[in-house]
Amino acid sequence: MRALKTTAILALSALLATQVHAQTKKQDPPIHEIRVYQTANADQAGRLDAYLAECLIPALHRLGVQDVGVFKPLPGDTVYAGRTYMLTSHGSLRKLISTEERLMQDATYLAAAKSYLDTFPAQQTYTRKETIILQAFRLFPMLRRPSLKGARTERIYELRSYESLNERLYWNKVEMFNEGGEIRLFDRLGFNAVFYGEVVAGARMPNLMYMTTFENKADRDAHWQSFRDDPEWKMLSADPKYRKNVSRNETIFLRPTSYSDY
Repeated sequence: MRALKTTAILALSALLATQVHAQTKKQDPPIHEIRVYQTANADQAGRLDAYLAECLIPALHRLGVQDVGVFKPLPGDTVYAGRTYMLTSHGSLRKLISTEERLMQDATYLAAAKSYLDTFPAQQTYTRKETIILQAFRLFPMLRRPSLKGARTERIYELRSYESLNERLYWNKVEMFNEGGEIRLFDRLGFNAVFYGEVVAGARMPNLMYMTTFENKADRDAHWQSFRDDPEWKMLSADPKYRKNVSRNETIFLRPTSYSDY
């Protein structure tokens, strides 16, 4: 009888542990990645575009990475010229880390990317690659395709980065987006957000990043004016609880490439 009770207790413990693990796993936010490629000239940028469009993105799709966004700074931008931003989302950090290994096991990718993988200095595809790893905000876990109808060549994708002086202020700003209602406000005003994320690894920390989208520059300016004029934002921004939680704000205006999924 005692043996049966012990067996039952062990079985119940195992079941509870499995349920707790499943629940924890279910609650883990997805991991986003932003790759920033730097190119030195038009020829290099062309090689990078060909590699991303014809080799890497099709391979990522085969690996289950559903949507891959690729963006470039607006024409005439002298600060971020030569950069290409690639945005992806992964179910977990483990899946993100294993991506390169899985690519090296994809025969179709290896054949298509041969010229890229055999690159020598005179024909390099880019001069530098930076990786930013983000954990999705709790209230905005998945990447969203914006519901834009205008010409792709006129669209504005606004990538913002908010740095804080220390971790306490950083988490205060994250809370301002979540519990404070800033995400809800952006959604109500039609900012067409693609993602909100906590930077867990990158050159600038503590830091959060997010991306909103607009039909064109005039549409972007009108939306931000409505944001500044909104009573909810005025009340939120005046709340002493959220004072001085951002020390540096970087804003980058981007446009999707012809082969971007966004």
